[in-house]
Amino acid sequence: MLRLNTLMLRPTLQGRYTDHWLLGAGGLLLVFGLIMVASASVAVAERQTGDMLYYFRRQLAFAGLGLIATAAMYSIPMRYWSRAGFALLGFGLLLLVLVLIPGIGHEVNGARRWLDLGPVNLQASEVARLCIILYLASYVTRHRAQVQTRIRGLLRPVLPLGVAAVLLLAEPDFGSTAVLLAVAAVMLFLAGAKLLHLLLLGSVGVGTLAVLLVSSPYRLKRLSSFRDPFADPFDGGFQLTQSLIAIGRGEWTGVGFGNSIQKLLYLPETHTDFLFAVIAEELGLVGVVVLMAVFGVLVWRGFLVAQTAANREDFFSAYVAWAIAAWVGLQASINIAVNMGVLPTKGLTMPFISYGGSSLLVTCASLGLLLRVDRENRMAEKTDGPARPAGAAR
Repeated sequence: MLRLNTLMLRPTLQGRYTDHWLLGAGGLLLVFGLIMVASASVAVAERQTGDMLYYFRRQLAFAGLGLIATAAMYSIPMRYWSRAGFALLGFGLLLLVLVLIPGIGHEVNGARRWLDLGPVNLQASEVARLCIILYLASYVTRHRAQVQTRIRGLLRPVLPLGVAAVLLLAEPDFGSTAVLLAVAAVMLFLAGAKLLHLLLLGSVGVGTLAVLLVSSPYRLKRLSSFRDPFADPFDGGFQLTQSLIAIGRGEWTGVGFGNSIQKLLYLPETHTDFLFAVIAEELGLVGVVVLMAVFGVLVWRGFLVAQTAANREDFFSAYVAWAIAAWVGLQASINIAVNMGVLPTKGLTMPFISYGGSSLLVTCASLGLLLRVDRENRMAEKTDGPARPAGAAR
């Protein structure tokens, strides 16, 4: 029996073919992200390209492609993704290997995370993460009994996860590694893995990440700057201090849309990793709370879709939906925490919101998967009647 059964998550599906709350939350985040990228990027775009709307136009183009990706994923039955699990794993790992090859991988700010595809750069970790999630959902669906009873059943999917983590850390991309491992842990827990087994494997992973943290000078510098950014406000703590200044200036209702001072080349990465700080400055606490509420709606509806799939015993779709909802919620939370100085800088974008073509495309594709699971839930209910709770007697 799946662990979330106790929450009794049972959405009403009759009379509709799409979860309007889920679709609406995703659409609102996408549109809001475009508006904020346009506002936050004007200064850096004019300085770098001479065109104040350069980054907005590119993000708008990627949003159009993202909608196509959403529609494409929505149109593909989930059974095809279930059958392609191992091939998707191989493709995801191949991308992570290719990005490390000089001449193929593109380096930016000391990190080799992008594949040079001519007019655009593809961030390999974004695509690989979705591929690995689909593989893991396929594996735990086929081997649920082993996952629930034997630690050997956990080791088989953990090995490719470990390979992916090593490749991500080689880029280096500590933030994506942490998100991938956390989402994998959520999936394995929901699949019924014993908590003791997860804790044993998790302790190994956490210990490894801790060793890598203390053995890397630049990560140690980030950690010390995070602990007291104002001790070195013009070097290691510069980005965080400027972010905190922006958030503080926003107060309750913000300084007004377009009126941010920190985006005028004071705060680095205003349109990518630190876009949240500009949102807080321009829209204040009220705007931030509304934004977090919309993310909350998307995650909540994603969990409802997953539970409905589990109730009709389509466990592959359930695990995929749970993983995507957890992924979006976790990454958004980490991005906010980094901007507020609660966590060290991770280099993670805010889903749907931050500038970045790869992130936006993959996030939109993931939304399409969620909507596809929801569609199949509704089609099954229309054909077979209301779903039973997973594990219920027949």
